[in-house]
Amino acid sequence: MTVTQPDVSVIIGAYEAMPYLIECLSSVEAQTIDPTRVEVIAVDDGSTDGTGEYLEEFAARAPMHVLVIRQENSGGPSGPRNVGLGKATGRYVFFLDADDRLGPEALERMVAMADRAGTDVVLGKVEGVNRSAPKSMWGKTVERTDVFSSNIKFTLSAQKLFRRALLDRHGMRFDESLFTGEDALFTMEAYLRADGVSVVADHTCYYLVGRDDGKHVTKSGSYTLRFDSARALMELIAELVPAGGRRDQLMVRPFLVTLLPQFGPKYLTDSEEIRRHKFELAKPLMDTYWTEGVAQRLKVHERLRLHLVAEQRPELLPDVVKFVKAKKQAAALLERKGRRVYLAYPHFRDRAAGVPDSVYLAEPREARAFPGYREGGVDTFVRRAVRKARRVLTSREVRHAA
Repeated sequence: MTVTQPDVSVIIGAYEAMPYLIECLSSVEAQTIDPTRVEVIAVDDGSTDGTGEYLEEFAARAPMHVLVIRQENSGGPSGPRNVGLGKATGRYVFFLDADDRLGPEALERMVAMADRAGTDVVLGKVEGVNRSAPKSMWGKTVERTDVFSSNIKFTLSAQKLFRRALLDRHGMRFDESLFTGEDALFTMEAYLRADGVSVVADHTCYYLVGRDDGKHVTKSGSYTLRFDSARALMELIAELVPAGGRRDQLMVRPFLVTLLPQFGPKYLTDSEEIRRHKFELAKPLMDTYWTEGVAQRLKVHERLRLHLVAEQRPELLPDVVKFVKAKKQAAALLERKGRRVYLAYPHFRDRAAGVPDSVYLAEPREARAFPGYREGGVDTFVRRAVRKARRVLTSREVRHAA
């Protein structure tokens, strides 16, 4: 008798997941996709709260095939996910965290989308329950896009549908040496290697659940892990994308989401030793990956803080961070007949500080918020130059004709 290959392998890494695991598994059992098209691979990562026992109870009664693996605690989510990947037989895999839950019809809709569009990764709309969730990529359902043409770079969690052939072809696994950001590394690589990405934005496929006990938060501990995470993601992007605008576009993500928060409000309460260490950890990343193209894609206050880090100016940073923390609006200075908007954050045109004006120059998307801004300054300058050149040529032609 031939065993039919499942459409999707749902991989659940579980550690001390009770009682949230009950609703998680209920959401799997309630899926509308034919149970014979699904397999569940659940890895109990050394739980002591009954998680493993509940998984085995579920396996005994569930309508789909369920494989339960129990192991010693690995210290993070990467190990259990990799174990699950090694056992998966489905055409697609979906990573489900044990304290979250699937939306109704989620698997059926995502598998149908991947099959219809022929894409390698499918993002299903995510909603937060007692916690925030990414929002900017759910504007509309898209059958085929990529990481350069959309906002998907701002959702790098692993809760996506991945074509297993893609993962196997490139030997993709979660980096077990990282204790935070391991899913960002995995998902970004999948985006970059994928033959197309789909977005299901018109139906909630995943509920991101905030636990009352806080155990859903990565066991990060040290700020140094954030720098490890940023470095790993920057190295991956640099390896897979040639230098230029497209690389700069993706580098915005680790600079903005991972690195910049280390120089946010928390920095004000850091000891001098930690502040100094953060600058040391940031230096090789800024030296290697911080470019004008990345800087131009940021808001002025983001660019200013990272510029000060890149230039190793720790004495100037606290004033900027305090200003931003207070949620003050920097005064706008319009020049060149409104075609340039400078935002006067701390140290603007302070000779002693010596920060270039260009750091304070708002890009059009930020400048548009200020009355009097006239867009198209560069184009206008070019047009004036062209008109002047034409006048010079015309006058020469007239003189020669005479």
